[in-house]
Amino acid sequence: MQVSFCIIIPARYDSTRLPGKPLLDIKGKPLLQHVFDTATDTQAKSITIATDDSRIADSAKSFGASVIMTSEEHESGTDRIAEAINLLEIGDEEVVVNLQGDEYGLPAALINQVASNLYNRPERQVSTLCEAISDLDDYLDPNIVKVVFDKFSDAVYFSRSPIPMNRSGGCPEYAYRHIGVYAYRAGYLRKFTQLKPCAIEQSEALEQLRIIHNNEKIHVDIAADKAGTGIDTANDLKLARIK
Repeated sequence: MQVSFCIIIPARYDSTRLPGKPLLDIKGKPLLQHVFDTATDTQAKSITIATDDSRIADSAKSFGASVIMTSEEHESGTDRIAEAINLLEIGDEEVVVNLQGDEYGLPAALINQVASNLYNRPERQVSTLCEAISDLDDYLDPNIVKVVFDKFSDAVYFSRSPIPMNRSGGCPEYAYRHIGVYAYRAGYLRKFTQLKPCAIEQSEALEQLRIIHNNEKIHVDIAADKAGTGIDTANDLKLARIK
């Protein structure tokens, strides 16, 4: 079944760990172009790169992407997307996928999956994906976000800590890594960015906890394919270049 959704890719130049990250070269193309190329392989009816930097805008236009300029004041990609949906006049019921500009190698099928999950659940406002963790180091790594969800596939909690805790030691059977791709209904995204950050969100440095704190559900599905590699550090970049 054809699913109607838009993709917005937030991209900023000033990354603390990797300045100019969207423009860093991987195998002859900027990282942002790799993400855009993945987006073009999806069922999305439109793809827009939202940025505040003319260097990123110029690069995006050079490989044929649609670009919208947004404020320099945004603290997160979600805030940038919220401005973009207003500038683009996207209707409240439209499904919008937040495809982060550093999601290198994410299969297009997973973008279709997260959009379809939300599109087919009118009672939900947000959806995301996860994959099983089998490696103990990954389970313990605070840079890998874990998620626990209930029998209805709604998120209970996200954490950088190892959850659920295995009191017997080792990595538990039901440990899942959160994959940072989201689908939102545009109207909820407008509402979300008006909510104040909450204490658990600030403690974990995980924006999605604001959704749970305010009594909204996040649908979580196990990814149908292996996710790519988010480029957050110089080592991530090195590994992407040699794979």
